[in-house]
Amino acid sequence: MTKELDVRVIQAAVRRKFAEAAHSAEGKFKYPTGRAGAIALGYDPSVVRDMPDELLESFCGVGNPFSLGPLNPGEVILDVGCGAGFDLIVASRFIGPSGRVCGIDLTPEMVERAQMNLRRAGVSNGAVHLAGSEAIPYDDSTFDVVISNGVLNLSPLKERSFQEIYRVLKPNGRLQFADIVLKLDLPAGMINSLEAWSD
Repeated sequence: MTKELDVRVIQAAVRRKFAEAAHSAEGKFKYPTGRAGAIALGYDPSVVRDMPDELLESFCGVGNPFSLGPLNPGEVILDVGCGAGFDLIVASRFIGPSGRVCGIDLTPEMVERAQMNLRRAGVSNGAVHLAGSEAIPYDDSTFDVVISNGVLNLSPLKERSFQEIYRVLKPNGRLQFADIVLKLDLPAGMINSLEAWSD
């Protein structure tokens, strides 16, 4: 079990890494990021092509949560760890003006960037708040779908994160997430590495 002090240290390391990525993700991860990363992950190339450079330069997703099932017009969506807002903007195109997109992120710099990107994209039915996955600032049974892209692996309190997601989902709601999963135990030297937590 992770000690409370360890949790704060880990979250601080994650915040530092993603505060930098809010300006540009280039060279900060061991996988493709930005426009090339989104295309490699199977996002609709026409959608990626239409996105401005300022939005995509912070994209550091590890998968495509939209490949797991459709989002429907009028649905209410939460993006856990929304980053600069790329997936929020993609989701807004699926759910239309009668739906709503909400994002949370642990990093103030990413929240500010996402809010700016939503405004630039003309998404008026969206909101972004500063929060972690372990304490989601929404009422029970609020969302039809929760999406997440490369974020739940960053939480030192994964069980609490999944409990929170379950709490805010409506009955029969859906969780569509892409993430990094370990197939083998980490080498001894990486177990307590803050860099490993924030990658």
